[in-house]
Amino acid sequence: MRILVVEDEARVASFLAGGLEGAGYVAEVVSTGREALARLRQGEPYDLVLLDVGLPDLDGFAVLAEVRKTDTRTPIIMLTARGDVPSRVRGLDLGADDYLPKPFDFDELLARIRAQLRHARQPQAAVLECGDLRLDLKTRKATRGGKEHDLTSREFALLEFLMRHEGQVLSRSQILSGVWGYGFDPQSNVVDVYVRYLRGKLDRPGEPSLIEAVRGGGYRLRVPEEPQVAGKAEESCDSA
Repeated sequence: MRILVVEDEARVASFLAGGLEGAGYVAEVVSTGREALARLRQGEPYDLVLLDVGLPDLDGFAVLAEVRKTDTRTPIIMLTARGDVPSRVRGLDLGADDYLPKPFDFDELLARIRAQLRHARQPQAAVLECGDLRLDLKTRKATRGGKEHDLTSREFALLEFLMRHEGQVLSRSQILSGVWGYGFDPQSNVVDVYVRYLRGKLDRPGEPSLIEAVRGGGYRLRVPEEPQVAGKAEESCDSA
């Protein structure tokens, strides 16, 4: 497994590379955002990227945004001293798979790396469908009733998570873990904020919301109703 470490502090980079190699990974280190982009655009793909935010040229957010224009599959874990919620949300919205504030425990980092690599190896259906709601995982397009909706990376990830658990009541903690991938402050309202964003884009005036709030529980995705066709049974979420 090849991991690209993007870190400009030599001491931290050496620590990460040594620890990763001791855990059986092949670690390659670059110290600038432009070097990272050059490596990611040439040669064999990396299995995972550890990306620092505070780089001397392009910051980690700019690197992440550039990578995600053409590569939505390589797991990227951001490492940064900026542990505030707005910075975490920004990184995740831009397409980071996980976000770990410094200082961190190296064993926890290894656990998060293993989790991301497991997820990346899992075969995924090309399309998820729930009634007239359709999510194309390759083109990253969401449509309802044939109408296309533009979603941010985090909105897309949240909708995918809900569709994979259609009909199931999911607590906010479960959603945070499944979509944001780290122990977020349980008092944060980030889940409610992104549910509101999705409702604003996908719900239809006068109809019940696709994403139901369950009192004391969390949220549940209901199957969107389709126009009834004679002899057609009710459908649930399927993968194609």
